[in-house]
Amino acid sequence: MIKRSILFCIALFSSVSVLRAQISAPTYSNDFLSIGVGARGLGMGGSQTAIVNDVTAGYWNPAGLMGIKNKYEVAAMHAEYFAGIAKYDYAAVANRLDTNSVIALSIIRFGVDDIPSTLQLFNNSTGGLNYGNINYFSISNYAFLLSYARKINKIPGLTVGATAKVVNNSVGPYANSWGFGLDGGLQYAVKKWRFGLMARDITTTFNAWTFNTDQLGPTFQATGNATPQNSIELTLPSAILGAARSFKITKRIGLLASVDLISTFDGKRNTVINTKHVSMDPCAGIELDYLKIVYLRAGVGNIQQMSNFNNEKYTSVQPNFGIGLKINRFSIDYALTNIGSAGNQLYSNIFSLKIALN
Repeated sequence: MIKRSILFCIALFSSVSVLRAQISAPTYSNDFLSIGVGARGLGMGGSQTAIVNDVTAGYWNPAGLMGIKNKYEVAAMHAEYFAGIAKYDYAAVANRLDTNSVIALSIIRFGVDDIPSTLQLFNNSTGGLNYGNINYFSISNYAFLLSYARKINKIPGLTVGATAKVVNNSVGPYANSWGFGLDGGLQYAVKKWRFGLMARDITTTFNAWTFNTDQLGPTFQATGNATPQNSIELTLPSAILGAARSFKITKRIGLLASVDLISTFDGKRNTVINTKHVSMDPCAGIELDYLKIVYLRAGVGNIQQMSNFNNEKYTSVQPNFGIGLKINRFSIDYALTNIGSAGNQLYSNIFSLKIALN
């Protein structure tokens, strides 16, 4: 019965997603929400759908919030991309309501600050440049996630969850957007196996953009460009299927291996499997632990076909590595990711902290 229900949900979700893909929607809309949170998940290549069991499940799969063992759990993360130009921050808190339900609140920000604006650099009255007219602004993306998880007592091992999210995108004083969407997920554990399903933007996330034409209009007209108009941007649904298995190597050493398959329905992407309407991107990770205190992690993802200057194609893979330390109720995790191909040396250092409280 469980298998038939899951297959039916997947088929229904895929059919609706393909129909919605006919709507004009930009590929990679709200794509900052696909980066991930927590050094553990990022160190394992993002393969968290089936195994996440802490406060970060509010992002990865809300059903995983049921894995929290304490009354409260708090987490925070900071990362920098492109040599510190872009800042990525995350904070979350979870509260166990009772033995069958957990609620969590998460905040994500991805932004670039101190960008110089030269719109007023040229002084029309004097015909010269006035560097005192240079202003600075930020481009930022915010997401506020409210998540709820519940255990299904009638089906042992099954938990479900949902996340309501509000998204804000800001381009200084020039443009701003607000959006709202819903995510849903489930996890199922049987013996040493774990399975997960995460459906993002199941209602389609609508971002309403407004532009400050008073600021942008004169410059766009002077340069012969069309002035942007207020519009609606759609983020179409996506689905992630996950599977994992745990192994006991020795009495003190354990191993957890997980695989995720990310399916998007917003057009053709540069992924391993891609069609006109559906693109599929696999990722995988492993976690080696010693007495559940010290952790060593590795993962791969973001597999793409690239071309060099000689137009020779090659496969680019994003490697990820991480370590973790858990002492009582404190967990400190670190991840090293390469957001470009191995030859570009675009490394990012990610740190996260997690505290469990009663």
